[in-house]
Amino acid sequence: MEGPFGSVLRGLRHGAGLTMEELAESSGVSVRAISDMERGRSRVPQRRTVAALAQGLGLAEADRQTLLSAARLARPTRAEAVTGSAVPPRSVRDFTGRATELERLRQAAETADTTGDGSVWVLWGPPGCGKTTLALKAAAELTERFPDGCFVVDLHGVEGPVAPTESALRLLKALGVSDRRLAEEDAQGHTGLLRALLAERQCLVVLDNARDEGQVRPLLPATGRSLVLVTSRWSLSGLEAVDRLALTEMTQTEAVQLLRRILGEERADAEVEAVARVAALCGGLPLALRVAGNWLTVRSGWRVTHLVRRLADEEHRLRALAAGDVRVEAAFMLSYRQLTRQAARMLRLLGLVTGPDMTAAYGAALTGTTVFEAAEVMDELVEAGLLQTSFTGRYQLHDLLRLFARARLTEEDEPADRRTAEDRLRTWLLDTAVIAGRWFEPGYGAPPPSWQGLVPLDNAEQARAWLQNEAAAWLAALRTTAARDEHTRVVETAEAMHWFSDLWVYWGHWPEVFHLSSQAAAALDDPRLRATHLNYHAWALGTCQHNHRRALEQLEQALKYARRTGDTAQQAWTVAYTAGAHKRLGEVQQAADKSLAAVALFEAAGDHEGWLQATGIHGDCLRLLGRGEEALVQHGRIAAFLDAPDCPIDGYVARSNRAHAASALGSDYAALGRWREAAEHHRAALVHAQHASSGFAEGFALTRLGEALLELGETEEARSCLSQVVALGNAAHTKDLATARTLLDSLR
Repeated sequence: MEGPFGSVLRGLRHGAGLTMEELAESSGVSVRAISDMERGRSRVPQRRTVAALAQGLGLAEADRQTLLSAARLARPTRAEAVTGSAVPPRSVRDFTGRATELERLRQAAETADTTGDGSVWVLWGPPGCGKTTLALKAAAELTERFPDGCFVVDLHGVEGPVAPTESALRLLKALGVSDRRLAEEDAQGHTGLLRALLAERQCLVVLDNARDEGQVRPLLPATGRSLVLVTSRWSLSGLEAVDRLALTEMTQTEAVQLLRRILGEERADAEVEAVARVAALCGGLPLALRVAGNWLTVRSGWRVTHLVRRLADEEHRLRALAAGDVRVEAAFMLSYRQLTRQAARMLRLLGLVTGPDMTAAYGAALTGTTVFEAAEVMDELVEAGLLQTSFTGRYQLHDLLRLFARARLTEEDEPADRRTAEDRLRTWLLDTAVIAGRWFEPGYGAPPPSWQGLVPLDNAEQARAWLQNEAAAWLAALRTTAARDEHTRVVETAEAMHWFSDLWVYWGHWPEVFHLSSQAAAALDDPRLRATHLNYHAWALGTCQHNHRRALEQLEQALKYARRTGDTAQQAWTVAYTAGAHKRLGEVQQAADKSLAAVALFEAAGDHEGWLQATGIHGDCLRLLGRGEEALVQHGRIAAFLDAPDCPIDGYVARSNRAHAASALGSDYAALGRWREAAEHHRAALVHAQHASSGFAEGFALTRLGEALLELGETEEARSCLSQVVALGNAAHTKDLATARTLLDSLR
């Protein structure tokens, strides 16, 4: 049966031998609504209404899918946004009650502004009592008082609490601190920097769903004009110098008023006592009231007393959550039981996602469906109030709902089915990570034609965005894979990250990634793999953690395994990484000797990418040793190699090396006092950096170009270059930003 939704509905109703009145009675959808749908006079109903109609018609699965498909085709399609920056969610439009609490928070904001002593409030109470809703309502009302921004961080305190170091990093990035600046500090430095910034600026920060004092204490400023709102199921009595606002259930009057706003005055007035009974049975918990109210809104043809009878069934209502709050679970279950079979299964499986949010591709991977089909089902969960969606198009599952979903999964699904879904998700995450990472690997690039992925990876920018946006999820998958001793998969995933890690060097987790892969290589007892991944781990230790001495210890082990296999290329990489560590330690002569040895080894192995790296390091060392003319020769060899018509290097590796080589030549000429030539090469480096989409290289080239132009007396062009560095902001290196600002100040 095909055609418009109304025609399909009418045909199925006639086939079932039902009048509109009989269908209304069996489905709970009003006669008027059914009439309007069949005549095409109303918009296509929500998915839950369609499901109710299908249930009322007693449709077989094939006819049920026909009705759902007709509704789906009638809805306008939308593009799914998969990237974007974190923004505070909107507050609830029909927010009710809490007038006293809101006034106290308004006063807290005013006090913080006028005294400069800072203000921290803990909003605490049982699950579902509206702590987060109150905090977001206050944030929405007070945001204009805080010109430096309003930020919301979910600490996931019910399950899988986020470490304070991770929360500090998220806030520092939201506050505009560059990755390079973050890399200059350890975890303690990050929290100190955060407290200092919050003390200097005027921000409103919501730390949502805290588990204990230790999770939030490092994030709190001691002074300043910022306001921090902490929500928690616990009072966090160990926190010093904070104010507390205890939230319990809504009063009966407030609970009834919230239901009236959801249902509409006319319908609520028709069943005053029943509405009051629903409010009481929900225990005055805002979350339970909202789910119940939404359920009644969809079932527009049913009386509120019908819901009262359902809630009165204690066998289903009094089921405790992990925290012991039975009323929230009752509200979840009430909504859950009205889902279609596909949506209920989706909710159960989404409980397996460990990250803070997800795209529809996660649902597709878990259920083995297409992204479009998964998005349709996940949108039904959004409508049911069981899944949230943000401005960026990503979905979030609240901690309590995740617990609920997992409990239902344990109750309703076979253990083997759960393991299969977990493996599907983990396999998709790691397979996609490998394909995305290989965009930056020599010899790979675009995915092979045979690859069928759930997300588009048609270019390097899409690959980079996916790896960064889903980093928490694929890293968690890698940890699980390592714990299961799937060593080959761990090594394969880390190998695909080798060159991408150079592009996102300040992520912070590369030491862990390559530590896992080096352990996996050891378990595989493959000397070549051990050498390779010990090298990667040493690079991460030095570059990401500035632990160059430990890196050198790792490199000694790597060289032993590389020599055992007779792998000249791996020996060369080990020696090159060793040269880099010595250079960063200021041991320039040792670095020069090691890099020269690495150049020879790379030439013997025919490894062009490695030769570029080692030759560049050697040239830098020569310049640092005062041998500028010799440095020019080395960096000139790199430029000539890359510019040759038959150059075997292309893609990201070629673009980044061209930028580095041109910058190095510019620095060589500057060291020799040949400023005109230095400026020319820094201009070339700027073009290459822009092609490579490297803000770091672009900032470096502009800063060095500005310096050269000042030496040449070309002040106005120098001022323009230095202003562009400042405009790059966090994309440029901290040192380049500082240099540019200092030079601009001197020009004023």
